[in-house]
Amino acid sequence: MYNVAICAPSAPFPRDCADAVAALARDYPDLSLTFHPQCFEESGHFAGSDAQRREALIECANDPAFDAVWFARGGYGACRIAGDAIARMNDAARDKRYFGYSDAGYLLAGFYRHSIGRPTHAPMPYDIGRDGGAAAVRRTLSFMSGDRGTMEPFAADAPTVAFNLATFAMICGTSLMPDLSGHVLMLEEVSEYLYAIDRLFFHVAEAMPAMNLACVRLGRVSDVPENDRPFGMGAEAICRHWCERAGVPFLGKADIGHDAANRIVPFGPRPK
Repeated sequence: MYNVAICAPSAPFPRDCADAVAALARDYPDLSLTFHPQCFEESGHFAGSDAQRREALIECANDPAFDAVWFARGGYGACRIAGDAIARMNDAARDKRYFGYSDAGYLLAGFYRHSIGRPTHAPMPYDIGRDGGAAAVRRTLSFMSGDRGTMEPFAADAPTVAFNLATFAMICGTSLMPDLSGHVLMLEEVSEYLYAIDRLFFHVAEAMPAMNLACVRLGRVSDVPENDRPFGMGAEAICRHWCERAGVPFLGKADIGHDAANRIVPFGPRPK
């Protein structure tokens, strides 16, 4: 049995979503999901206070009864607890796989930097609420059950990481930033103006030369708001521009995004 703990380091998680995910998981008899009660706490924007979210994460990560930790959803808040949580993780935490994306990228980056388990960009339980979201959740459940056909197809030739662009831009230059030498960096974004995407890439490109990346790939940039005037170039052209400025190869698309088609990207070398 593959035992999975679910906690919410960022925003609250609705109980009806938990029920829907639990119902899907019954189709995977080798999996056991445990929703930590903290998932359903609410404190302003967050799924409980910083202390509640931090302690739930540490409890799930340090418990040797669990094989993996699945982050319930994104939103905002993981950066507020990441450093303190990482400092208290034990040997059991270093032997797990961690699943999530979006705001969970702060944790995945910090874990990767400190060699804590196997961080994995993957759909989260909250995705059940998207159009076609059941397929997204099943993609992660299937990966947990050993199906490697759910992985992003371009993450094959070099160690790979995947992040939301805004999250990654905030990680650059902080204590959570991992060593990405020789890596494929995959980025995606949602609900940002094109001028904001350009601004984020400016910041990331300033840091790129020191990263020694193998290349950059761009996932889907979706739900872009309409500005009062056209920006003049699309998201791919923006990414290509800043990669050229930074001297980093841009190799095209990646099959990731804030949508139900989001594919799985294990951090590091492609698993067998």
